[in-house]
Amino acid sequence: MNLASILINQEYYIIFLILLGLMAFLYASVGHGGASGYLAVLAIFGANPSLMKSSALVLNLAVSILSFYQYYRSGHFKFKLFWPFAIGSIPMAYVGAITPISDDIYKKILGFALIVAILRIMISINSDESKIKNPPLWQSLFTGGFIGLLSGMIGIGGGIILSPVMLLFNWGRVKEVAAVSALFIFVNSFSGLIGLLSKGYKPEVEVYNWILIAVLCGFAGGYLGSKKFNSLTLKIILALVLVVASVKLILT
Repeated sequence: MNLASILINQEYYIIFLILLGLMAFLYASVGHGGASGYLAVLAIFGANPSLMKSSALVLNLAVSILSFYQYYRSGHFKFKLFWPFAIGSIPMAYVGAITPISDDIYKKILGFALIVAILRIMISINSDESKIKNPPLWQSLFTGGFIGLLSGMIGIGGGIILSPVMLLFNWGRVKEVAAVSALFIFVNSFSGLIGLLSKGYKPEVEVYNWILIAVLCGFAGGYLGSKKFNSLTLKIILALVLVVASVKLILT
């Protein structure tokens, strides 16, 4: 089944929009834009790869900035924690987006890496947030650069990788990590999208309808994640999000 048949068959299209909105809600609640989730939904409904990558980045922009706004309003954002990762990632996300490379190998490698992150997060689910430490500058720059490059290559914002890394090394509290990841995803997605635009990409008309759904659900997810959910809830949700992403990356 291809995307055109979905748009003609309203029954399938409604299911598609519901799943799209669910991904936006779930990912935004942990400070993510949801690219991995959108890619999974698009893959299920048979969208072509070029549409998948570009659409995921556009939806990422909309949802991640809403999620960031909610976490920022709640006082969880720390600029000094964010900027080194961003400085390293922004140019590399652009480079990754314009680099002609096979997505399949990178998706499967990333999928297995996320499984490791899931196991580590579940083991440390009751970790003590009093042991937070500031990451060395060179580690932040290197981590941001590597994630940015990989993100640009496969069409994600990189928060799905950055979040577990920061939590594993105690580089921030859960909600601080969510806030940093949300803005990190936005700047990476923007940089990656600029790279695609430079290669002649033009948004599909259907994407604007998807943005509306993603914005509404993402706003609700960001609000609940920043104000209502506790740290344990966010870690469990993050683990579930990583499960969805890893399964999708390995199987597609």
